[in-house]
Amino acid sequence: MQGDSPPSPPSPPPSPALRVVETAFLASTAALIWILSYTPLAPLMRLFFPIPVALAVMRWDPRTGAMALGVSALLLTVLMGPTRSILYVVPYGLLGYWCACLWRQRLSWYLSVVSGAALSTFGLVFQLLLSSLLLGENLWIYLTIQLTGLTNWLLDVSLGRFGLYWVAEPWMVQVVVLGFIAFNSLVYAFTVHLVAALVMEHFRCPLPPPPKWVQFLLD
Repeated sequence: MQGDSPPSPPSPPPSPALRVVETAFLASTAALIWILSYTPLAPLMRLFFPIPVALAVMRWDPRTGAMALGVSALLLTVLMGPTRSILYVVPYGLLGYWCACLWRQRLSWYLSVVSGAALSTFGLVFQLLLSSLLLGENLWIYLTIQLTGLTNWLLDVSLGRFGLYWVAEPWMVQVVVLGFIAFNSLVYAFTVHLVAALVMEHFRCPLPPPPKWVQFLLD
């Protein structure tokens, strides 16, 4: 028909230059967020640590996300030193990269949250081991001794008035600490998913559909 408008031409493929520019921008954003974590804004900034790397993966591909992670690590090494750069990469940079790879495959939120929590737990343990190595002291043993002493003092104060006596063993304290770290990592991974769902929707690269009870929180 004469009145029909011609079909619109296919959109051109993304420019390689745009990929480089976005990678550099997201890497610098990740570095800036990490630097701001050393200010009073730390509790808020912590929610956004994995987002720039995850956004690079979602908008482009895993290779671009790896480039953004590597550039941000190099930038933080120059600005803050290698130690703080490593503390960003493990676990936060790796968490963003890993979760975004799962999101691109449209896998379940349950899988990405649980695996992200496991990665975050590993990262926190790694940070503790790295700090122990740099300080030349086993911080895990030191923390266990201090918490065991505090726990036994609290037990003496609370149970002594009833004539009861109970001593907490160091391994009990270690199990409780590890459980607390795992629970904290699970809450953190879930919160990062909520933040990412809002951010990725804005950039038109949405996450897989969340469970219905999570969708209620996002609406």
